[in-house]
Amino acid sequence: MKKVNFQRLVMAAALLLVQASAKAQSGVAGLNTATSQLKTYIDPATTIVLVIGGIVGIVGAVRVYSKWNSGDQDINKELMGWGGSCLFLVVSSLIVKSFFGL
Repeated sequence: MKKVNFQRLVMAAALLLVQASAKAQSGVAGLNTATSQLKTYIDPATTIVLVIGGIVGIVGAVRVYSKWNSGDQDINKELMGWGGSCLFLVVSSLIVKSFFGL
């Protein structure tokens, strides 16, 4: 009895697997649609990143200028931190554009 139940279970599992592979599609059309929709978001997103980088740059410049005028000796570390963050934002937006071929 157990052997018959096991054989039925194996047969049912095999039929389910065959049915699933018969209904499967390649998905190329879905991937192409997703890629084209994603490409429409790249330009606005990189523009927003560049605007945020500009705002961060202005805030950093004001902070460095105020520290410089107050006579603080630790300007180099502050300048490298703010400048590095602005440079990262600009370079990351360019890398994203080149990654999607725009």
